[in-house]
Amino acid sequence: MDKPVIILGAKGIAHPALEIFNSNQVIVYGFLDEDESLHGTEINTVSVLGHPEDDGFLKLIGKKTEAFVAVDDNKYRRFLVELLNERRKVQPINAIHESAYISTDAHLGHGNFINAQVTIGAAAEIGHHCILNTGAIIDHKAKLGDFVQIGAGTIINSEVTVEEGAFIGSGVTIVSGLTIGKNARIGAGSVVISSVGDNETVFGNPASKVK
Repeated sequence: MDKPVIILGAKGIAHPALEIFNSNQVIVYGFLDEDESLHGTEINTVSVLGHPEDDGFLKLIGKKTEAFVAVDDNKYRRFLVELLNERRKVQPINAIHESAYISTDAHLGHGNFINAQVTIGAAAEIGHHCILNTGAIIDHKAKLGDFVQIGAGTIINSEVTVEEGAFIGSGVTIVSGLTIGKNARIGAGSVVISSVGDNETVFGNPASKVK
């Protein structure tokens, strides 16, 4: 990558995103965050420059820099993605750690966070703006919709479909062929042996619906 990167967000996954770009010898120009108390501070020697809606910094994106959205909250993540789409006519780039394994025929969208030791298997499909934390396994022919979050060490087995906006905690196992519905939530450590509906929350081994 020829251009440096501006990271939108300076909390949560922002620091590991910086590490990902460092692992790939990509220069990070700086961070932008709405929390004014962070402005002028540094994360591993890289400055938090200002607010993500400041045109003085936004105008750099697309011309002199790329952008990556490092925000855990899906609602605000969507807002920042739309901001970049509308005001700068750009898509956020992917942040992929050098130690991740991605099959040669897996398909990745834009703006994904893929941390160290993540494995993405043959013919798997990853949508846009997903967060895949350390050591997650996405097995062959699994499909993740947009804005999906997968916790560290979670195993998404073959031919599982995870629909848009779903949140899957750390250390979860989802058996092959299931569907996890839109905006569903799965608690950490759960073993999921049946499909989960839209907006449902499940937890446990075996995972059951939380009312």
